[in-house]
Amino acid sequence: MQRKFINNLIFIVFLNILVKPFWILGIDVAVQNRVGADEYGLYYSVFSFSILLNIILDFGITNYNNRNIAQHAHMLRRYFSGIFNVKLILAMVYMLATLLFGLIVGYEGRVFWLLLILGVNQVLASMILYLRSNISGLHLFKTEGILSIMDRVFMIVLCSVLLWSSSFGENFVIEWFVYAQFWAYLITGLVAFVLVYGQAKFFRMKIDLKLFRVILKQSLPFALLVLLMSFYYRLDGVMIERMLPDGRMQAGIYAKSYKLFEGFNMFGYLFAGLLLPIFSRMIKLNESISKLLKTAFNLVFIPSVAAAVVCVLYSQEIMAILFEDQILEAAEIFPVLMISFVGIALTYIYGTLLTANGSLKQLNIVSLIGVAVNFGTNWVVIPKYGAYGAAVATLATQAFVIFAQIILTKKIFKLQYEFSFILKHSAIVILGVGTAIFSKNYVSDFRIHGILILGFFAVSSILFGLIKKEDVLKLLKRG
Repeated sequence: MQRKFINNLIFIVFLNILVKPFWILGIDVAVQNRVGADEYGLYYSVFSFSILLNIILDFGITNYNNRNIAQHAHMLRRYFSGIFNVKLILAMVYMLATLLFGLIVGYEGRVFWLLLILGVNQVLASMILYLRSNISGLHLFKTEGILSIMDRVFMIVLCSVLLWSSSFGENFVIEWFVYAQFWAYLITGLVAFVLVYGQAKFFRMKIDLKLFRVILKQSLPFALLVLLMSFYYRLDGVMIERMLPDGRMQAGIYAKSYKLFEGFNMFGYLFAGLLLPIFSRMIKLNESISKLLKTAFNLVFIPSVAAAVVCVLYSQEIMAILFEDQILEAAEIFPVLMISFVGIALTYIYGTLLTANGSLKQLNIVSLIGVAVNFGTNWVVIPKYGAYGAAVATLATQAFVIFAQIILTKKIFKLQYEFSFILKHSAIVILGVGTAIFSKNYVSDFRIHGILILGFFAVSSILFGLIKKEDVLKLLKRG
């Protein structure tokens, strides 16, 4: 399982490195620069709002289905039609609830129209995730990896035409960005549907009420988890825009840093997509997860710390390369978010393991406290510190969540705290941070220094035996 995990991880990371950095740095950043902080802030806050009720769309079905298909692949034929039709019903409920909620909080006119289209996009994105969960549940990870970038590829093509062609470029508006998302999601969804149908060999448009009740009952804990996580991930953008006099502008500044930070999170999400079905199957077969857990931790923790160190040291330089205005304000927020990125990256390992194990009650308790921490901190700090306060709230929330998940994992799986393992990682972090700060004055080009920092962390992890040299050589030969 460990070899399978690593081999597929290399393939999927390679695909995402080819596509998603260009999407974020080339397209998303270009859109932010073209429309300005105020317009993009409007989009970002409405987009965040459209995610808050995602629980209705998914109801925990995607994670439930991924875990279930990984353990019982033969059930795909029955579950495919049943769950797909259930999700169509949930999509209608979600749209009605989201639009009603939007009217209640005061969305109208152009803002309401944006919410409508973004809501439809959320429906399509949720359906794609469900279809992909079938593919990954069958352990067809390479196919799932291609699907994971397909929507971004289509968006890159569409947005490139809209941004830089002579016919559209000068008149670009944020609505076009939303429409491009719609068409990209729609095409990807159709492709994913055909692929899953090819595996199931059966589909009918009929509501299976018995299966509907079973799925909703069994996926309820997953649904609550998705709801709580949506709130503590997305409340900040909505609260900034609603609580501050210059809310749109502040949300736009926050989005500059958050979108880049979110781009790093995509790679953590890749780990979760691979680990959930693998952990699920290993747990069913009573196999030890200890070795795979350590491998995943090593592959996530050291790179995330290295990336955070570079971004903290050079936040202003990075923002200056990407954006045209509000650079200093965004550069103040970005380091705080990148420190919290380390915690989020690790939740993709520990949270995924706990999900695979069915430890939903414990995860929901942790997430509920996380929502309270996030909302309470945002409520206090946003009026005083604006967007920077929201970043601090994110850091506080993620720190609590990851420490709680690690403690739960050790307790549930009866894993020991290995002093040598902790000491090695602590030593690498201390040495890496110290070396990065000390050497900053001796390397004039921050890009070269950033590469050297990343290299130092990589070499250190090999020297400390966290990533063995022979394993690296084997992977390179196999790659």
